[in-house]
Amino acid sequence: MKILVVGGGGREHAIIKSLKKSSKVEKIYATPGNGGIAMDAECYPIKATELDKIVEFAKEKKIDYCVVAPDDPLVLGLVDRLEEIGIPCFGPKANAAIIEGSKVFSKDLMKKYGIPTGDSVTFNDADKAIEYLKTSSYPAVIKADGLALGKGVIIAKDFAEAETAIKEIMLDKVFGASGNNVLIEEFLTGPEVSVLSFTDGKVVIPMVSSMDHKRAKDNDEGLNTGGMGTIAPNPYYTESVQKECMEKIFLPTINAMNKEGRTFKGCLYFGLMLTPKGPKVIEYNCRFGDPETQVVLPLLESDLLEIMMATTNGTLTEDLVKFSNGAATCVVMASDGYPQKYQSGFEIKIGELAENENVYVAGAKLDGGVLKTAGGRVLGAVATADTLEKAIENAYKVVDKITFENAYYRKDIGKKALLAITK
Repeated sequence: MKILVVGGGGREHAIIKSLKKSSKVEKIYATPGNGGIAMDAECYPIKATELDKIVEFAKEKKIDYCVVAPDDPLVLGLVDRLEEIGIPCFGPKANAAIIEGSKVFSKDLMKKYGIPTGDSVTFNDADKAIEYLKTSSYPAVIKADGLALGKGVIIAKDFAEAETAIKEIMLDKVFGASGNNVLIEEFLTGPEVSVLSFTDGKVVIPMVSSMDHKRAKDNDEGLNTGGMGTIAPNPYYTESVQKECMEKIFLPTINAMNKEGRTFKGCLYFGLMLTPKGPKVIEYNCRFGDPETQVVLPLLESDLLEIMMATTNGTLTEDLVKFSNGAATCVVMASDGYPQKYQSGFEIKIGELAENENVYVAGAKLDGGVLKTAGGRVLGAVATADTLEKAIENAYKVVDKITFENAYYRKDIGKKALLAITK
């Protein structure tokens, strides 16, 4: 089969490497891909949001199956467009992708169907939002309604920070039209868990849980980023928590979307907070998370393409999905200065990798056959092992095999998780 993977980051590299293991795969194309992905797939410089060009490319190359990985093309309706011309896809149609495309929609859905989440108020007027914030309790969570590259959530510790956030989102439009509406939410406390799941709109099968590290610097200090590393499984996500999530969150969400005439097929990501009052939804994503995918897929023992096609065909069953009992760690190596200003264009050298090691490339390009840095998050150094402690140790060994000027990474990925295990 000829497969097209839409997207160009570390998540897409992890998906492509996993798809390559399938005996059904004959060739993989990527649009746009990146310098690292080019080692595993044939890349074409078409942006993920250039829907017309992707549709034409898919027709021209006679693509048999397409994996639409990023949020933007899903929300814009790329799956709808490709399926109209007979190309089946992994990923939800636009009317289901709205679960991530609009935080107002997802919050209203949870309220309507009794899915546990934090209290919130929605505003489309900056002055009214600021007035409301004068009497709010703090910290307060302020969210832009639409897509914002994972950066549209601000936790304001006091009124001054909250007022600045509202002005930046609603008046300065730092996230464009995504900030036309904002949600002001209660601040929830507890361990955070990411759970990606496969669903065909009827069955929902959670993948291995994971823990993201969003802050740029050690000890969860510094600015919020797209993610500086991940571990899987998340020790806070116990069997009893999983059971509760399935009963109160996962199945109710799938059923709610069906009742709304928005059947969701693909990967539904649940961002959860394990509060003292039980698990609550912080956010939904309509696709694989990044960098969660980089630790979840190395633990998958089943054929990823078979699973994806089953979600499309409505034939997903539990026996199709098998994960190892081991653990995985991803340490993101970034350009120093990320998520603000940083320099690019430095050569990346990667040493020989062992069987349990992977490097998933994100912000890099090929320049005359040489791999060079070309983004904030450059790559993910990933390793698996029987235990989380060993997986963390192994991932940092992978880091030691990689060199590029201006490299920066956190030294404490997985530290919180290990503390949870030893408690």
